[in-house]
Amino acid sequence: MFDVHVHAAPDVLARIGHDDQIAAGYAAAGYSGFVLKAHHESTVGRASALARSTGLDVVGGITLNRAVGGINPAAVLSALSSGGRVVWFPTADAHTQESAGLPRLGDLDERLDRSVLAVPPVLDEGQEAARNAEFVLDLIAEHDAVLCTGHVSGPECRWLLDRAQARGIRRFLLTHPSYTVPGMTPQEIAELAERGAYVEITAYQLFHQAGMTPARLADVARAAGERLVLASDAGQPDSPEPPAALAQLIDALAGEGLDRGLLRAAAADVPRQLVL
Repeated sequence: MFDVHVHAAPDVLARIGHDDQIAAGYAAAGYSGFVLKAHHESTVGRASALARSTGLDVVGGITLNRAVGGINPAAVLSALSSGGRVVWFPTADAHTQESAGLPRLGDLDERLDRSVLAVPPVLDEGQEAARNAEFVLDLIAEHDAVLCTGHVSGPECRWLLDRAQARGIRRFLLTHPSYTVPGMTPQEIAELAERGAYVEITAYQLFHQAGMTPARLADVARAAGERLVLASDAGQPDSPEPPAALAQLIDALAGEGLDRGLLRAAAADVPRQLVL
């Protein structure tokens, strides 16, 4: 098993355990590795230290929120040149996050303004931010890294896929596209999966997304087909331990009639080959 999406302390938000505790849980559950994600800092150094100390394949990356300069080619170059494998487009600072009333870094201190981040087609493609997005895509292509869409909108996901495929980027993952943000439908998800995008479903959605049900997640899984990736997105104090969270997601989807072998592959071989 290989989990492409987990959070650990230290972090801006409370987490269920520190890096070493999360890694120990995966080792005890027989995982080969995992991807460590943070919304507001690079996890490349933390992941490298865990890989050396545990023998697991622990992978880090960078999320392009305001704390790292937003859609910042310099931060991406630094992360990928240091061994990072994953680049997430904006999450907590995406314009969708603000409009949906979901947590923002600015929630911690009212002195921080509520600026938001976007990528084309929301932006004028002549703007500096649009040029930076193109530069980031060039870097992802050159390093054969994984492009994750973060919390950007459905149209932005399509734009990213268009530009990624024009550059030959093969490792393209829609970050929980059926989550509140971007809130894509199974039909929209199927369209992008048919074009080559991988599709993530997370245990977090099962436990915390308002109105989400196993049946709705099963519809997304069917839309994804062989491009399905299952992840925990766990680490919250009110979620199960990450390996248990992912196991519960598999059980819930299997209960909706999906093949358990396909589901296990979506939490093991498929994500491992996507990332490594």
